[in-house]
Amino acid sequence: MALTAQEVKDFARSCGADLVGIGDINRFEGAPPHHDPRYINPDARAIIGFAFRIPRGDLRGIEEGTQFYQYPAMSYANINEVYAPMVLRETACFIEDHGHEASSIRNYGGINMVSDITDAPDEPAKYGRRIRYARPVREGQPAPDIFLHFRLAAYICGMGEIGWSKVFLTPEFGPRQRFAFMLTDAPLEPDPIYDGPQLCDRCMACVSECPGHAISETETVKVTIEGREVEWSNIDAWSCFGYYVSAVANANPFLPPDAFADMPDGDKIIKGEKKLTPEEVQEIHRRTAQYYPRPSGYFPATCGGRGCLRACMIHLEKRGVLKNQFEQPFRRRPKWW
Repeated sequence: MALTAQEVKDFARSCGADLVGIGDINRFEGAPPHHDPRYINPDARAIIGFAFRIPRGDLRGIEEGTQFYQYPAMSYANINEVYAPMVLRETACFIEDHGHEASSIRNYGGINMVSDITDAPDEPAKYGRRIRYARPVREGQPAPDIFLHFRLAAYICGMGEIGWSKVFLTPEFGPRQRFAFMLTDAPLEPDPIYDGPQLCDRCMACVSECPGHAISETETVKVTIEGREVEWSNIDAWSCFGYYVSAVANANPFLPPDAFADMPDGDKIIKGEKKLTPEEVQEIHRRTAQYYPRPSGYFPATCGGRGCLRACMIHLEKRGVLKNQFEQPFRRRPKWW
């Protein structure tokens, strides 16, 4: 018997995936080659999206200001490095046992893969990382490694929508999940693009609560997928990268008030008022690591997604639009920051 989409979904859930969606691989038509998974597996017919919830309680310690390692350790490192890869492997073997190939794409976490990089191998290190040499191995192909755009892939799998902060929102958990994906040549029936109740109502809580002011209220990015326009805020990626560790004093109780005193604009950085350069971000990461080391090898994420995750989640829960509901609201005491 032919393998069905429902059988794949049921098996993946039995292995531990919280949500599973399936997209037609041709929905990536028009994507930049270095983000197009069809170059990874040219015979793929479908992409399978796996979502793994971030337990709301993993954010409790940061919300209370009393424990900061649990969220990056359990809801970054554990999901990306341990839990999701096991589900991917089991599902890939299940599909393989039915005579089809499955290519797993795990979340790389803090590892920056490169694509279309043409610098010489002896190029000096930039921003703390050595630039790799990569070249296309066949004419008309992008250079390795192709990097899947996880948010667009989740959208293509019909799992929800991209919020204003660029964080992906599902009707089950809002912003509380991480993703992994799989390409397969199995002819699985795709799910439709999400067309349910609108999740992001442009409340801009993510903008006002972001400690580093990295989310623009007016500048946007737009792409078109299957005739649908998808839009989100034009994120200042370097500022986001620098401030979520966190470089802002009122979001990081481990940070001394003079941590950046000898840096140019150090007074603005510690208040979250400086648009950061790549060089500043690397220096900030070096300094913040002295005060609070990386849990499980991941950046400490000390701000705990104050705007893009927690403020968004609180707003969605107040609206009553999420399926995963709780007896008590998340924010029960005055904010400590």
